Amino acid sequence: MNVFSEDHIQETSKRGRIEVICGSMFSGKTEELIRRLRRAKFAKQRVEIFKPAIDTRYSEAEVVSHDSNSIASTPIDSSATILLLASEMDVVGIDEAQFFDNGLIDVCTQLANNGIRVIIAGLDMDFRGIPFGPMPGLCAIADEVTKVHAICVKCGQLASFSHRTVKNDKQVLLGETSQYEPLCRTCYLKAIHEDSKK
Repeated sequence: MNVFSEDHIQETSKRGRIEVICGSMFSGKTEELIRRLRRAKFAKQRVEIFKPAIDTRYSEAEVVSHDSNSIASTPIDSSATILLLASEMDVVGIDEAQFFDNGLIDVCTQLANNGIRVIIAGLDMDFRGIPFGPMPGLCAIADEVTKVHAICVKCGQLASFSHRTVKNDKQVLLGETSQYEPLCRTCYLKAIHEDSKK
């Protein structure tokens, strides 16, 4: 008798669902997205990965984690493009979802309703601690939400906040460790208090 794990059944049966992986910067969101997508490919499923065209930090055509793991992807400017390119897929991955328009919520719902497994990774809050782009809506409609954490660079506790270390008020500022640091709530509040005095 074959006994299959829940993961195996989930990855091989044609059942639409929405999975969201969210958290602060440096929390391993993209790493987890890549892991799930590789497992789906291993299960011989048709997989397509999308990312916002504006995110060219590591590569123009690949999704790349901070640990330098990568997977081929399709850069797009609008969430509506996903529907055009994903109709024949079993699994759709979307990275940096916070940079997409709010239409992404309807796109993901439509994909899942059509029997496609949708796996989304993105920042849940911007540098001000405000819910970011379509992420709150995606968390609301998701079948499963995984919140991952970084480690606070000040005290070593679990970090949920992305503190911007450079002076710039634009919501979207693509950056790395030279522009952002992961902080726990206590250290984040302390940091923004200090920033306000500068």
